[in-house]
Amino acid sequence: MRIGINALYLIPGGVGGTEIYLRSLLEAMIEVAPEHDYLVYTNQETEEAPLPGVSSPQLVRAVNRPARILWEQFGLPVAAIRHKVDVMFNPGFTAPLLSACAQVTVFHDLQHKRHPEHFRWFDLPVWRAMLFGSACVSDRLIAVSEATKRDLLRYYPVREETITVVGHGVDERLFELARRPEPMLLCVSTLHPHKNLERLLRVFGRFREHHPGYRLTLAGMKGFHTVSIERLVAELGLQEAVHITGWVEREQLYELYSRAAGFVYPSTFEGFGMPVLEALAAGLPVACSDIEPLRSVAGGAAKLFDPSDEGAMLAALEEMIRQPASGGPQRAREFSWEAAAEATLEVLASAAGLPVGPSHPS
Repeated sequence: MRIGINALYLIPGGVGGTEIYLRSLLEAMIEVAPEHDYLVYTNQETEEAPLPGVSSPQLVRAVNRPARILWEQFGLPVAAIRHKVDVMFNPGFTAPLLSACAQVTVFHDLQHKRHPEHFRWFDLPVWRAMLFGSACVSDRLIAVSEATKRDLLRYYPVREETITVVGHGVDERLFELARRPEPMLLCVSTLHPHKNLERLLRVFGRFREHHPGYRLTLAGMKGFHTVSIERLVAELGLQEAVHITGWVEREQLYELYSRAAGFVYPSTFEGFGMPVLEALAAGLPVACSDIEPLRSVAGGAAKLFDPSDEGAMLAALEEMIRQPASGGPQRAREFSWEAAAEATLEVLASAAGLPVGPSHPS
């Protein structure tokens, strides 16, 4: 196959977990099936942080969202025709509404439908229109979890047989990290409202009353909720105990996973929950929200709590430190980017009308 990869949405360090998803998945796809052509349509921002595959830079900057959307709708289909693409893979929610080739689009979540209150008023109409259109025109859809598949069927007029659930993999490097824990709790999360970080900060303040030497590190992209979170840190007097890093490169993240005594993830809504899987792979004690899909991802290897209950969250943190759950790496071994890549390639081949089978020649 000649596979087009629609990476026009990618802003390095600016789109959170979907960047890790695309880089990891694409690398694995090329490794398990090098016989295919992978033509990656990139924006101007990715020149400094290239993706695997053969890059086809487009004359558009993703930070200019109207220009990026227009290019995706009109420039990308023309480029796909010119390059004789068999199937366009859209890993970031949106797809060209008119396309001469087959299309497969990934939906990481439908938060804009489940929790529209977490979106800025001027973003919401665009999300609604683009995602609805993309779901309807794509030949096949990939949902990253069963929870996201259920939402696709609930909110969009799509057929169940067109949706395939393909979960994330996990970075193999995490299994090899040398643990040297310090009195530090880690939360890897974009600073957005649904991540429930304000409640975590209040709980951490109470946790510190009994564990005054502990610190909390919030590592992840600074979203539009950052100012509120920084303000609460100051109100609680936690400036010396809470470190907000912003987006970190992978080497820095490995270091944080190595040093953390425990990992906490209090999100109220997720499409998959990659940071929980990463923390389990790194061997950290994990406490996370008792919601789908986190419950399924953790598979009994984490302490679960009601994300709306500060008392339950505090109790989970105390128990996590006192009696860590075991089996994290074993659970994480059930996920791999190789398996995700092979499943994704099968969906792409099916959409393109090509035989579906093993990626490797026998």
